Amino acid sequence: MAKIIEKRRSLHNNIKKQQEKNNKLQLQLSQLHALANIGANWAMVAHEINNLLTPLKNYSQLALMHPEDDKLCKKALEKSVLNSDRISNISKSILAVINGEANEKRCVNLRQTIDEIFSCLCRDFSKDSITVNIDIPENLSLFVVPIEIQQVFMNLILNARDAMLSSGGTLDIKAIDSGDTIQVDISDTGCGIDAENIDKIFDLLFTTKNNDGQSSQTSGSGLGLSFCKKAVENNDGDISVNSIQGQGTTFAIQFPKPKQVDT
Repeated sequence: MAKIIEKRRSLHNNIKKQQEKNNKLQLQLSQLHALANIGANWAMVAHEINNLLTPLKNYSQLALMHPEDDKLCKKALEKSVLNSDRISNISKSILAVINGEANEKRCVNLRQTIDEIFSCLCRDFSKDSITVNIDIPENLSLFVVPIEIQQVFMNLILNARDAMLSSGGTLDIKAIDSGDTIQVDISDTGCGIDAENIDKIFDLLFTTKNNDGQSSQTSGSGLGLSFCKKAVENNDGDISVNSIQGQGTTFAIQFPKPKQVDT
């Protein structure tokens, strides 16, 4: 009997150790997914910054080529200063995102978070015939891990833009205080999601962006929405999707309302 008890203890200890190892591996995998997702998004941000640096260089060269034309030089310098300011604001926004990297929850202002994301994406959505409507109360806050939720919103905003690039449309971002919860809806009037794929979009490595001959800028890794679901759930929230092919998509995210607002 003593041997049986000892074997059971040994088996129990082995199971416990294996479970601890498995938990550590799951944590590492989750961190790798987050890093891969951040890398993919910041690659797009780098593309946006390059779109500003190229004309800035051209303006400077134009002024150097025609130093005698005061009017032309003044206009070129004004354009250069404007683009430099925009790049500076983007850099500040990126730093604001990175500074929230510690995995600690805190109260963040929802409207400010969304504004920082749009300042990172320096290209004006209207240039792609996309109208952006933001309806978020100024004092609305979430109690979340900032870096995770910033990445969630950036993913969904970029996905919405991709869905409307071919023909334009409308992006609506709306937040509703329902008492115990805060719901954030991100809606687009883009191509929508096939009914056969709607149940798979949060699956790890599932993507439809590589199937249409799209550019590398919009091609997908299958990590974005999987990360979104994991990050939202890590912050005690819930994410769902409603989509009609050819009409658009709405992602609805619900978070518990902070018990104490401190922005």
